[in-house]
Order: sequence, then structure tokens, then C-alpha cells
Amino acid sequence: MSKKLDFQLSCPMPEMDFDTITIGHGGGGKLTQNLLKKGVFSLLDNEWLREQDDAATLSLNGSVAFSTDSFVVSPIIFPGGTIGDLAINGTVNDMAVCGARPSFLSLSFILEEGLKMDDFWQILVSIREACAEAGLKVVTGDTKVVERGKGDQIFINTTGIGYVHPKAKMGVKSIREGDAIILSGPLARHGIAIMSKRKGLEFETQLKSDTRPLHTICNQLVDKFGDAIHLMRDPTRGGAATVLHEIAGQSGFGIDLFEKNLPIDEEVAGACEMLGLDPLFVANEGLFIAVVDSAIAKQFLETVKNWQFGKEASIIGNITEEHPRQVVLSSIIGGKRVLPQASGELLPRIC
Repeated sequence: MSKKLDFQLSCPMPEMDFDTITIGHGGGGKLTQNLLKKGVFSLLDNEWLREQDDAATLSLNGSVAFSTDSFVVSPIIFPGGTIGDLAINGTVNDMAVCGARPSFLSLSFILEEGLKMDDFWQILVSIREACAEAGLKVVTGDTKVVERGKGDQIFINTTGIGYVHPKAKMGVKSIREGDAIILSGPLARHGIAIMSKRKGLEFETQLKSDTRPLHTICNQLVDKFGDAIHLMRDPTRGGAATVLHEIAGQSGFGIDLFEKNLPIDEEVAGACEMLGLDPLFVANEGLFIAVVDSAIAKQFLETVKNWQFGKEASIIGNITEEHPRQVVLSSIIGGKRVLPQASGELLPRIC
């Protein structure tokens, strides 16, 4: 039995006034208070939430990272996760790739009238589990309800604050010619898990989203390699290709990308081919891309490979002064082509 299932069984849903979310749950009155007390406050209890003030008062010392994000996913419960743990992990990871360890979080819901209370409870439990794993506290938030047909069940906004590791000296201005580009694991698992659920695709084994927090491994890497790590990014919406184009565009350098080194699960590759998708452009939720000094690239890669989820990490490319601001892919068969930028929305409601 998985840890996640154990956790959910240990948190049975209390008796609620209604089986679904109603407009009254967003009115600020008794129904709202019952929803918050029996749901959000009971699961995420801490000293800040207990105050129920309009704003949380925090004491902060040193450099902090501050990030906000909104999450819109369909389906809201998918193989390997829910929109809830996706929202927590997404904000945690935005801070993690900046070299920060998350500490505090705001959490806001826009709920649609008619959302099943069972589904909302499962999402809340997944949020509690993700917060516990990341070691952070939800200290403030908000809940609103919109009329049926105007919200697509649930939208979540999170804002996080975390302390930056003193050795973190990352940014596009640190990138140098010859730097190695390292990907921490297999591409496109999250996006294809979502699409397989939508399209009813079946695989020999259940394909699950790779949603997970990255703060522990990222902080370990920063602690070990310091300013030899020039940049880290998490390739979520738009996939790895979009992040690589951002790096090339912002730094002014070119990127040489090696197709033979790209880690892709066989099932994911097959699903991408079936759906007409390029895994480089499909969303991920538990990966990071690192640009590091070539002198520490092999040691950095070995450290990532020793991580629980990093066994398939790979050096996928390098920074070059040739073809500025372009990403050039060297194919398995020996040819080269300029990797295009994504145009329009590749996968709707993916993260």
C-alpha cells in the first residue's frame, strides 16, 4: 500500500452539509465557515491559520525567494496526483530551482458550483500530504465560488516564500560558453499521464504524473556545487524545448541539443507518437534542467543519478557561441535541425 493511499485513508472526510459545492459556500456565511473549518483548517492546521486574520504576520531574515502561480488542470484528479499536490509542488519547485527552500505558502481556491465534495476533500488531502513532504506551512488564503459552468470545477492559486541558500548564485548572466546542460529525468510523463486520462489510452503499466517536490535535491546540489551551477529551471508548461529557448534567448548564446541523450520512457514515446506530440514540448512537473560549469558536469550528473528520481538523468546538450539564440538538435541519425519554438497552446489545461 502506497504512502499516499495510507495518508488518505487516515483522513476520512467529515460529514458535510452538502454533497457538492453550492453558491452558498462562497457567501462568507455559515456554509463558508463550515467548509473552511471542516476542510481547509482541519487538514492544514497551524499557528498562523488558527488566527484566521486577513493577513499572516511572518518574521523573515536573510534573502528570500517569492513566487506565485495559478493551476488549471483537466482532469483535476489524474494518475499520480491531483490539482492540489500539483499546485503545492509547482510553487515549491519554482523556488527550488532558484536555490530556495520553501517555508510559507498562501493558498486560494476558485470553486465551481457542483464540484463534488468528495473530490474537493481528496484534493485537500493531497495538499496536506504535499505540504508535509515539502516542510512548509499554509499561512493564509481565500476561497471563492462561481456559478455552475463558469469555473471548470476548481482553480488554485499559490504564492510561496522560501529562504535562499547562501551559495546560490544563479542567473542567465552566469552562463558561459561550454557549459553543460543536464536534465534530471525522463521527459513528458506528466503531460502524457494527463492526455492518456483524457483520451482513454491504456498502457501495460499505469503511466503516472511525475509531480513531486524538488527542493531537497536542488538544495543538496547548491550546497555541494555552489556558483558552479549557473542556472536551474523546471520545464513545466511548454516542456523542455520552451525552457531551452528561454535560456538561449535570455543569455544570447546558442544551445546544442543531443537527441540520443534525451531520456524518454518507451510508453511515453509511443503515446507521443500516437497523439502526434513531440515530448520536448510536453509538460513535466518533477524535472529540472541545470546549466553547469563543464568542469563539474560529470560529478553533478553523478549526484543527480544518486537521487531517488534521478537514475535516468543525462547531459543533453551544451552552451555554444555558435548559432546565437537558437536551439539546434543533433538527431540520432546524424542530421541537425533548428528546434522551433512552440506556437499556440499545445496541451490545454495541463498545469
